[in-house]
This record gives sequence, C-alpha cells and structure tokens, in this order.
Amino acid sequence: MHTSRFIHVLAVTTLLLVGSALVQAASPSEKISPRLLTDTSNGRSAEALVVLTEQADLHAAAALPTKLDKGRFVANTLREVATRTQAPLRRFLEQRGVAYQSFYIVNMIKVTGDRALMQELAARSDVKQIDANPLVHTALPVPTGVDAKTDQADRIEWNVTRVGAPKLWAHGFRGEGRVVAGADTGVQWDHPALKSHYRGWNGTTVDHDYNWHDATSQHSPTPIDPYGHGTFTASQMVGDDGAGNQVGVAPGAQWIACRNMDASGTGSPSTYTECFQFLMAPYPVGGDPSQGDPTLAPDSINNSWTCPTSEGCSTNTLQAIVDSVRAAGIFPAMAAGNSGPGCSSISDPPAFYDSAVSVGATNSSNQISSFSSRGPITADGSNRLKPDLSAPGENIRGAVPGNGYQSGWSGTSMATPHVAGGVVLLWQAKPNLVGDIDGTEAKLESSAHHQISSQNCGGTGGKTPNNVFGYGIINLPAAVQAP
Repeated sequence: MHTSRFIHVLAVTTLLLVGSALVQAASPSEKISPRLLTDTSNGRSAEALVVLTEQADLHAAAALPTKLDKGRFVANTLREVATRTQAPLRRFLEQRGVAYQSFYIVNMIKVTGDRALMQELAARSDVKQIDANPLVHTALPVPTGVDAKTDQADRIEWNVTRVGAPKLWAHGFRGEGRVVAGADTGVQWDHPALKSHYRGWNGTTVDHDYNWHDATSQHSPTPIDPYGHGTFTASQMVGDDGAGNQVGVAPGAQWIACRNMDASGTGSPSTYTECFQFLMAPYPVGGDPSQGDPTLAPDSINNSWTCPTSEGCSTNTLQAIVDSVRAAGIFPAMAAGNSGPGCSSISDPPAFYDSAVSVGATNSSNQISSFSSRGPITADGSNRLKPDLSAPGENIRGAVPGNGYQSGWSGTSMATPHVAGGVVLLWQAKPNLVGDIDGTEAKLESSAHHQISSQNCGGTGGKTPNNVFGYGIINLPAAVQAP
C-alpha cells in the first residue's frame, strides 16, 4: 500500500459521496448504525460515536520533509478542524446536559443517550454518521508453556535471529534514539526485560507523563498489565534484561504504551481511538489531549488486536484514524488476525485497511501458521492483497508480568512486534527513511524472504506477493542493504 494511492482513492470516493449527498441527503435514521438502533431499542440508552461531516484534509503531510514536520502538521490540522466544527455540537450537548468525550484524531464525539437523542443528532447537517461503541473482545493468545523461575535462557530467541536482528546489532544498530509503542492490555513497566528501555525511566526515577496512558475505565496512573499480553508484545520489540534473556528485536530502542484493552482483552472503538490519539501526541498522566506533544510520538505502534465486526465494530470507525497515524509518519503495524486458514479471513478492522501494514504469522520452518488470517480483502469489496508482510508468530518466548518469561505463545499478535521493532532498526540504519512510511514499507516488502504458497487465495498461489505470506518474512539486514 502506498499513501499516494490511497489518497487518490479517498479523494475519488469523497467526490462520489459528496455528489451523492447533493442528489439525496441521508435521512436521520440512515445515519445511525444498525447496531446502535438495536442498542437503543425499547427505551434503552447506549454509547455512540458521533462522526462529524467535516474531516481534516491531511494530503499536504506527504510532501513535508521530516517526521517531526509531518507530526506537527497532522496534529495541528486535526485539532483545528475539531475545535472549529465541534463547537456548535458541544454547545448543544452541554445545553442538554449530555456528557461527552471529544476526539480530534478523527473528528468525532462520544456520547451516551437514547434513540431520541440519536435521531436528533442525526438530523444535524454537521453530523455525518453515528456509530455504535460496543465492547469488543480480541481473542488473545494463551501460552502453552511456562518457564521455571530458575530458567534464565542464555541465548537470542530463534525468532529474533530469524528476522536478522542480531546481524544489525553487530553493526551497531540496536534501535538507539528511536521509540516504539504498544497499544495493548498494558505493560509491567519495571519488568527486568523492559525497565531500562522505558522512556519514563532515567536510571534513578520514573516519570510516566507523556509515556503512559490508560484508556480503559480503570485509568491507572501507572503502567499495569493484568492480562500479560501487552507486556509480552512489548518485550518482543525491545526486551533484553542484560542477563541472557534476549527476546526483543530492538533492545536499544525505548518504549511507551497505551492500554486500550482491559484484563479480559476487551476494548471498544473509543478506547482504541483514545490510544491512537495519545500516541500521536502524548500528554501527561491525568492530562488532556490539548496538552499533547506530537514531537514525543513514537516511530512505530504495535497493534496486536482487532475490532471484530461480528461484535458490532463498524468497518469504517477506525479508518480515518489509521490514515492519520500513517500521515503523521508513524508506522502502523497491525496483526492480521487468527482466523485462518481460510482465504479472505482478514475481515476485521484495522488489519484490512489499505493504510495498515498487516502482518501474518510463520513458524520455525518458515511455513505460514494455520491460524494466520489470509487475504484477499473481501469485507470492503476491494479484493486487495493482504497480509502485507509475515514474521515469526508461533511458539514464541517473551516476558510476562511477575518478572518472568513464558514460552509457547502463538498468534499474529506475536508476529507483528517483529515488524514494529524492526522498523526502528531500519530507521536507525537509514535515517532518510524516518517518517517515510511508503518508503519503509517498500523496503521491507522488496527485501523480504519471499515465500510461495500452494494455497491459491485470490489466484495468487505460486506468486509473490500472495494472500498468504504477503511479500514474505521480513529480512531486516536485506532491508538495510536494499537500494
């Protein structure tokens, strides 16, 4: 996927939508998602995401020379549009005594109300659509083996070696000066594999401001991870305890995090949105998004979760958000999902978006994992090729809360951090690529270990790229050496 291509498609689509609107404006009920109509039946109230008609135009970001320039432009443009256009709607809500949460990463306001309120909001010309905000569950991987506390492996994990990270370490590229982020179930920040890599830790004291945010109802002011999934995926990006447990791809990089799922792996479109917004422009703990500083944004975000449409997640709620993240020069790594082996099983946001870099999972024999979701994308009618890349994601060892390590974790959740962490190694070695998501994706794709599949998903069997492996298994040294 290249931004120029999706911008062209987006522009054409927008013109078509505008033209259609001139012919016949949508009735109020047509603006309300079917799930929300159901949730507000029989006098019930429900959370809703009110998407405004005017959305920011971020096309100019592509021509800006640096990641910092892109980040500032995108954040400032998004904020200006949201501040200006939300004012009348916010006054309306305040007059009605309706509590709300305002977003700017997409011009949207979260409200809670009954059907009458939704109908009244939908009748407004400044409202484009009203989506549901359901609680959705990501089926997170479950470990199949536990390391004894006395077992301190003195080795680099096989999967880290498989993507070629140690070869780059030997040339001094360990991720120094770069920052990765995780949007997940949280992180045990002081785990031995992670503490020294946390941006909020200076070796003596800790400061979570601009480095941690909890978008769940718990709103923990300090990093926590009751589930363990977020700690594990963070360790795959940067984990190294200095005592032999080398589980991360970029042990010289720093990390920050946002908690978008609770202890059961449950999140919502609004928690996912809140985390993307925080990571695009981090702000202090307990602070406000208006305090966000885009110069403190990470280089890549690992997203080992999905927003299942089967549980009520709108197919387009998160689209503009992922587009904004990419426009800001932040690499959007997304797990392809664990609904394989059938074709066209990449069916949920955000993995199927063109702007997302979707990652499938492979095993130690370089075969695609049976659970790894496949393309082509039929959920939106595009028939696009997915996944984009693959990485080891089966029988993986990493850090878990309690200062320990576990083996046997499997899922595209485990594959994606190799890409999110690998990007910062590539950017350290090739500074001209920093913030250039199109160029970075092209390097990773052209240099990947191309894998041929006998499974003929979308007619791509026997070809590269294909709808099973994408362009293949990432090969970080080759990406650095690629012209």
